[in-house]
Amino acid sequence: MTPAMLNNPPAAFLPKMTQAGLKPTYAVTAYDERGLAREVNIAGETPLTLFVDGRELVTLMTLGTFPEALAIGYLRNQRFIERIDELVEVCVDWTRERVDVKTARGIENWEARLQHRTVTTGCGQGTVFSCSINKTYEIHLPALTLTQSYLYHLLALLAEYNEVYRQAGAVHGCALCRAGEILAFVEDVGRHNAADAIAGLMWLHQWSGQDMVFYTTGRLTSEIVMKTAYMGIPVLLSRSGVTQMGLELATEIGVTMIARAKGQHFLIYNGVKNIIFDASPV
Repeated sequence: MTPAMLNNPPAAFLPKMTQAGLKPTYAVTAYDERGLAREVNIAGETPLTLFVDGRELVTLMTLGTFPEALAIGYLRNQRFIERIDELVEVCVDWTRERVDVKTARGIENWEARLQHRTVTTGCGQGTVFSCSINKTYEIHLPALTLTQSYLYHLLALLAEYNEVYRQAGAVHGCALCRAGEILAFVEDVGRHNAADAIAGLMWLHQWSGQDMVFYTTGRLTSEIVMKTAYMGIPVLLSRSGVTQMGLELATEIGVTMIARAKGQHFLIYNGVKNIIFDASPV
């Protein structure tokens, strides 16, 4: 799926939106170990302050390629918005570095929701509100059985992505996988932003996550487990490691957690009963 298609979901599910994605990389001059000038690409990073019905919520440091989806997914994953039809308009204005979201009926208990926030271990520092943490433990995900050969297939497909990372480094990527294909791949300066953007795209396209795998290049922390659970996705796959709290939460709510996955190697930290070993490497 191309970026243009991702930004143009079915009109029936679309609030009024800008399409203000930025280019992800910029050419600059750097000097190598021999003192020679080289033109290289660096990743963009821009502050984007989220306003909901005129009230400031949070400032996100982002690559800016999918700003509307990022705003929608952030509100979804933080449990400020429960249904896509509550959104009326999502307007990004880069000249003021802000995105304005208008809702149909406002957000209930606004002040109480903002009282407690946790700064997470996400690169670029993500934020989790207490209202979202508390609701996580109400979620119990359905089991999804996967074969080892299917995991190898996904890893081979994913190796072709990470375009911004290959050009400039300094970013993480997240992917939405189903039935042997990559439905969406988003890169951003923080994996939490990439995850939120994918959550927004899922909502706009009305995709259900129950038969999907969520992939990230970053470590599997409690924050990423929470975001995956809110999207209704039962399987987490990462090329990086896991944290203790991330594993405890995945075990509690039934997320199959597979990490250190690259080539033909992976480690299943939770949900081994959901994996069929049909392609053990020699």
